[in-house]
Amino acid sequence: MNTEALKAAIKEELPGLIREDPALREFILDLSRREFAGRAATDDRFYELLGELRRDREAREREWGEYKLEQARLREEHNRKWEEERLEQAQLREEEKLEQNKRWEAQERKWDEQNQKWYEDNRKWEEQNRKWDEQNQKWHENQAELKSKWDEQNQKWYENQAELKRLHEEIMAQARKFDRGIGALGARWGLQSEKAFRDALAGILEKSFGVEVLNVNDYDSEGEVFGRPDQVELDVVIKNGLLLICELKSSIDKAGMYIFERKARFYERRHQRQAQRLIVISPMIDARAQKVAERLGIETYGDSTEVAALL
Repeated sequence: MNTEALKAAIKEELPGLIREDPALREFILDLSRREFAGRAATDDRFYELLGELRRDREAREREWGEYKLEQARLREEHNRKWEEERLEQAQLREEEKLEQNKRWEAQERKWDEQNQKWYEDNRKWEEQNRKWDEQNQKWHENQAELKSKWDEQNQKWYENQAELKRLHEEIMAQARKFDRGIGALGARWGLQSEKAFRDALAGILEKSFGVEVLNVNDYDSEGEVFGRPDQVELDVVIKNGLLLICELKSSIDKAGMYIFERKARFYERRHQRQAQRLIVISPMIDARAQKVAERLGIETYGDSTEVAALL
């Protein structure tokens, strides 16, 4: 008999044998006790679990009750604080309202005073307009008389201009050198602009030495001269094909001398033309600038008349 057949026979015969044979039944029960708890033990364990569940539930109910009491206390505390804050805010709003009303009343008083002043000023303005109209009428009445007198004075003025122009030319011939010195000091003390000084020296060179002085203004898009794109202005002296690049300034320092040299080289590259000489004409040349000029091969002159031999 194989195992499966034996199992089938046991399942079929065992229930009857247990009922009919007490010894066999006791044997089987003894075997099952080793693996499974008895009914009494099972009942005890079941009631023990029920007791634990009941105690756990009671503990949770106590905790929940305490939590609800705490929440109620917190709500009451929160409501009490909120009510205190509400009363405090209401009091503050009332105080602010009173203060605002005081400010409004003060502002209204100021407006009333301002309106009163405005009405008074308006009355004065109307009175002033009336006086102005009267004065304007008198002014128009005087215009015809003034015009007649002005025409007479104007005729005399034109007659005097010819004489003044002649005297002016004589005086300027003697005063040009003094003007250049004064112009230099003026540029330093704010009495005359740099452009006026440059134009004066350029005029002297053209009138006295018969040269052409050109003011060249190129745009340095690469920033070669000043380190960034900017306009580059130079004075160029031309006579019989000779190209001289000049700097006509009331005063020049060390930095100005370096800038002039960069401007000259920029002009040469831009126009593809070599300058025969670089010249700085200024009555006030800083000692450090003079050293830079000597090192860079730049000729310096304190007065435009000093370049006579050169031109």
